[in-house]
Amino acid sequence: MIRFLQPWWLLALLPVLAIAGMYVWRQFRRKAYAVRFTNVDLLRTLAPRGLGWRRHLAAGAFLLSLLVLASALARPSIDAEESLERATVILAIDVSLSMEADDVAPSRIEAAQQAAKEFVAELPEGYNIGLVAFAKSANVLVSPTKDRAAVSQAIDGLVLAEATATGEAVFTSLEAIRLVPTDGAQGPPPARIVLLSDGYRTSGRSVEEAAAAASAANVPVSTIAFGTDDGQVQIGNQVQRVPVDRFALAELAETTNGFFYEAASVGELNQVYEDMGSSIGQRTVPREITQWYAALALLLALGAAVLSLLWTSRLP
Repeated sequence: MIRFLQPWWLLALLPVLAIAGMYVWRQFRRKAYAVRFTNVDLLRTLAPRGLGWRRHLAAGAFLLSLLVLASALARPSIDAEESLERATVILAIDVSLSMEADDVAPSRIEAAQQAAKEFVAELPEGYNIGLVAFAKSANVLVSPTKDRAAVSQAIDGLVLAEATATGEAVFTSLEAIRLVPTDGAQGPPPARIVLLSDGYRTSGRSVEEAAAAASAANVPVSTIAFGTDDGQVQIGNQVQRVPVDRFALAELAETTNGFFYEAASVGELNQVYEDMGSSIGQRTVPREITQWYAALALLLALGAAVLSLLWTSRLP
């Protein structure tokens, strides 16, 4: 569909239409004058027969070229798909002690770090990427930025702690997204939270409250469930089982229109991130086609000149 980026320039069509109206008026006036002409032989000499309707082709082509050229001033465009260069992605990574389990080699946290850095490296340059770490509380380690090195360095420096505040991770991510500047564009940039976790919430606000807040903000939360049901870690002198809370993570993703993934290996994690990258990245934008309008106007003007020279030996 063709639309105009600066439609007020279509006012330039008015003088062209006025010239077209004047041309039509002059043709009718010429006919009326010809009827009153008494010297028929002289009239035939001045207006030789044979051209007929063809004499209007050159003028018509010339007027059309003016119409197309005037329309080009309004910057015509068509819709096209391109990457969401203003998109913001928040990586929220669980750093609870259960992430030390080695059922995903070499460990859940190391596998998460490796896959997260690959994901960051593959995102389009225009994306903002932020990092949130959560255990008993959630903290923004890197505010949304285009500085990939800063995010990767922060991922390498993740430190494990007690408890799991999954809901707080979402609330903290939403606050980080809210603070992203608009860069002069209309409205906030499209955003998504990618939450990586392996355990049950044990601290902070509920996952249900977080899902409601994300839905209200129109920010999808895609979740990745780490590990297997057989995972275990040693805390103090005790070995504890650390199964994955798939139900809560899937519910969070479904409620917010995100995606839920299960990743039990590094290979699966990498595939998850590839899918995530492709699912974030398209929007419809206008692509200007002014040059095509200008080219058409030039062709019409050249056609008008050729027809006029062939039939009248003069330019229109």
